Amino acid sequence: MTAAVVVDHVSKRYRLYHERNQSLKASLLRGRRARYEDFMALNDVSFEIKEGTAFGLIGENGSGKSTMLKCMARILRPDGGSITTRGKLSALLELGAGFHPELSGRENVYLNGAILGLSRREIDARFDEIVDFSGIEQFIDAPVKNYSSGMYVRLGFAVAINVDPAVLLIDEVLAVGDQEFQNKCTEKISQFRREGRTIVVVSHALSSVRELCDEVALIEHGRLIQVGPAVDTIDHYLTEILSIDPATLGIARRSTGEIQLQGVELLGESGEPVGSLALGDSVTFRFHFNALKPVSGPVFGMSLTSSDGVLVTGTNSRDQGLSLEIPTGLGWIDLAVPRLLVSSGKYHVTGTIYDTTQMTPIHEVGDLHAFDVAEGNPKTSGITSLGGTWRA
Repeated sequence: MTAAVVVDHVSKRYRLYHERNQSLKASLLRGRRARYEDFMALNDVSFEIKEGTAFGLIGENGSGKSTMLKCMARILRPDGGSITTRGKLSALLELGAGFHPELSGRENVYLNGAILGLSRREIDARFDEIVDFSGIEQFIDAPVKNYSSGMYVRLGFAVAINVDPAVLLIDEVLAVGDQEFQNKCTEKISQFRREGRTIVVVSHALSSVRELCDEVALIEHGRLIQVGPAVDTIDHYLTEILSIDPATLGIARRSTGEIQLQGVELLGESGEPVGSLALGDSVTFRFHFNALKPVSGPVFGMSLTSSDGVLVTGTNSRDQGLSLEIPTGLGWIDLAVPRLLVSSGKYHVTGTIYDTTQMTPIHEVGDLHAFDVAEGNPKTSGITSLGGTWRA
């Protein structure tokens, strides 16, 4: 597989001053230069990121993760080594990076788009899509200095993904957005992965990194400690660096990983993707996956949980006698529901894949997708509807 990003013996040095000469007078009076020491933010780091994969960077605060991402984005220049990327690169690194506070959201879309390499004609063509994704249409002509942190993130992410990048770099900033927007971003990232784009994520949310990323690099004190499959690297970080039992966090239950869930789409009666549903609607849950090798007899499962954590229902492919032979590569499996009989509210989808014995997890993803259900016909109270008809 071709490498989208090659990090080759990269080092980055900063100066930490113990005292500073604030003026020429201070320099003359002291008769010496200000004292400082070198701090190695990155120290001889090397790894490759394969094209079409999601790659995570983890480590404690100050470990060098964000510095590495800025070097990839060419915001910082390494003092040693080199970074090579293939294709157009787009980055969402710091809250409001590339935005001018005195300009309106509309003006900043054009400014930020130009910084990321888009022409005015290209931004014109994508402007409505950018604003629609951000969800801040009514504030688009207000100065961004009046925006909340969540609005900053929404607009910044909307611009970054519409650059049509081959490589997308994302720092912690997505944690600022609300749950609805985070779900929207997760769906977009899953779409990018299905399209064969490369995603690099820096995050402290280890459960999200485990679910999203194929491989993870652990950086500590500027040095690369480990790089490899997400579960293995996160387990090492928790046990060896943080001295935490992974099981206590509920994020490191060891799965075999031959098949990996990548997202779920909701398809309406016409077969087109839908964002929300109403009670009584026909819907198909389409689970996208990537099989790293052929698997015989896997069992796909789904559970639906309400926003307050109540399990509404659960089902799996074995219950309906579906026998599967999964070849290597990308694929999808559908759960068709003729009538969605749940009351109005927000629901969360958990996806699972088990081996043929249903004893060993192949992949489990909590909160794989979230969607809203509006009131429909017939109206109901409680969690579910019987779907019956009154007669007299």
